[in-house]
Amino acid sequence: MAHYRAQDPKREQFRRYLEKAGVVDSLTSVLVALYEQQEKPTNALEFVKQHLGAAGQASTDTEALQQEVMDLRQRCSRLAEENKDLRTRLQQYEPVSEDAATVD
Repeated sequence: MAHYRAQDPKREQFRRYLEKAGVVDSLTSVLVALYEQQEKPTNALEFVKQHLGAAGQASTDTEALQQEVMDLRQRCSRLAEENKDLRTRLQQYEPVSEDAATVD
């Protein structure tokens, strides 16, 4: 026979904290991935560790890649401006022929 137990406020607060921090979602997604494996791994704990660790690394990798994309976009913009400036300067000395204009 089950006994009714009132919710402990500290336990409920901790549960909300885990939900807010995304821990519950991360654990759920890893456990679902484990459940959906056709061939279950021999070490389920290692599977969970690898997949949880990969989620944290992906976040770090994502931030680094986003920073690299921003840097490359700025560099591309600077190079495009430089290219435009050099083309303008070149046109002062050499008029562009019809054939050369269509190559761009």
